Amino acid sequence: MHVAQVDERVAPAGDPDRNLTHLRESLLEHAPLRPEQIHPMPVESPDLEAACKQYAQTLQAIAGSPPVLDLVHLGLGPDGHTASLVPGDPVLDVNDADVAVSGLYQGRRRMTLTYPILNRARRVLWLVTGSEKSGMLARLCAGDASIPAGRVRGDHALVMADRAAAGRLDNNSKAEVA
Repeated sequence: MHVAQVDERVAPAGDPDRNLTHLRESLLEHAPLRPEQIHPMPVESPDLEAACKQYAQTLQAIAGSPPVLDLVHLGLGPDGHTASLVPGDPVLDVNDADVAVSGLYQGRRRMTLTYPILNRARRVLWLVTGSEKSGMLARLCAGDASIPAGRVRGDHALVMADRAAAGRLDNNSKAEVA
């Protein structure tokens, strides 16, 4: 088993804004994984474009060419973003690379997986919490491709949401409510 990141903020190691910091604290410190099974995004590199290509090669080494990930865990932002695929960012239109760098979003650039690799995944697991996401969750479940999250293939996805996030879903929705 390998753990690769979906996205990461460009910030120093150990920074509280880094997804890897939280991933280490909540999962990796408690899981019996060897360091070579954990693949952090190289966001500390001075050349982020080269770092994206390096990370794409890492993904190929662990998941084939083109890489097909077994499971991708995604969240949903209140603006409809997922990974670091945010509304209006040019990274939304990247079709020729599996990893790219976004523009500024909430004060930081980010490295992110792009739609091509996300849509090749065997399974996508969405975990959505919070009432501020209920409108976007309804749009995601309706297949609304006008929001970034809605461009991730839904035919191989499972959506799990808490009751607050699921507030606007109708009874025909395929989301699991916890």
